[in-house]
Amino acid sequence: MDNYIVDFYCASEKLIIELDGQVHFNSIAQEKDFIRTKHLEGLGFTVIRFENKMVFNNLPFVLQEIQEYFK
Repeated sequence: MDNYIVDFYCASEKLIIELDGQVHFNSIAQEKDFIRTKHLEGLGFTVIRFENKMVFNNLPFVLQEIQEYFK
């Protein structure tokens, strides 16, 4: 998307799903993620984020959260 690579994208919903691992848990990475998210939202996309471990430990919750963004 624009100058960014996203983890997952659903074109029909303009939904971007990002999975964040340990590399995202410091102040510099979080600031970059914030700027990136604001840029993508400015292009009309919705960006949602999940920690990697949430996908492994609580996949039903993650899938339900994603489903709530579908029209």
